[in-house]
Amino acid sequence: MGRTSDAKEKLLDVAFELIWDHSYGTVSIDQICERAKVNKGSFYYFFKTKSDLAVSAYDEHWKAKQPEMDRIFSPQVAPLERLSNWCGYIYQAQTEKAKEHGRVCGCPYASIGAEIATQDEKIRAKTEELIARSTKYLESAIADAKREGLVAVDDPKAVAGQVYSFVLGSLLQAKIQNDTGGLRQLEPTVMAIIGARITVPA
Repeated sequence: MGRTSDAKEKLLDVAFELIWDHSYGTVSIDQICERAKVNKGSFYYFFKTKSDLAVSAYDEHWKAKQPEMDRIFSPQVAPLERLSNWCGYIYQAQTEKAKEHGRVCGCPYASIGAEIATQDEKIRAKTEELIARSTKYLESAIADAKREGLVAVDDPKAVAGQVYSFVLGSLLQAKIQNDTGGLRQLEPTVMAIIGARITVPA
């Protein structure tokens, strides 16, 4: 194995990628250790179960992703532009992932949640938490747009949930069809859901 100091990091990185690229059920501890070049004893030094590793790996992924989300949803950016940029970010990330792996991988949080949430409470809770964090960004942008009179919504939190559900459904459809083409329509549909009164500049 590598140095003890980087073994845990390797396990976290590899576990997230393998689970997202394939599925939680098809990825074994042996596969994770082999890909990470970490022996199995070291795995059990850091984690009691594969479930514990998955929860930690998804936490680490969020930590790496959060600065980009903070940038996209910065209060210094106009609220509708934040939403437009987020849609573009999703399309670009999914397109790059598809080119790398030859298939659309969809939302990493929803994928593991849909697969295993009814069987593992820790994974269910972590999935719910991470989706809630993402939705909070949307809620903030929609609330700011409402204050500026740019959208016709009564409840920004409820509408943020609708937007996120639509995007998750679009990602699932893209994954099933193995085609990111439909994700180009995220922005106009999101703007329609929130009742945007102006067109966001391209």
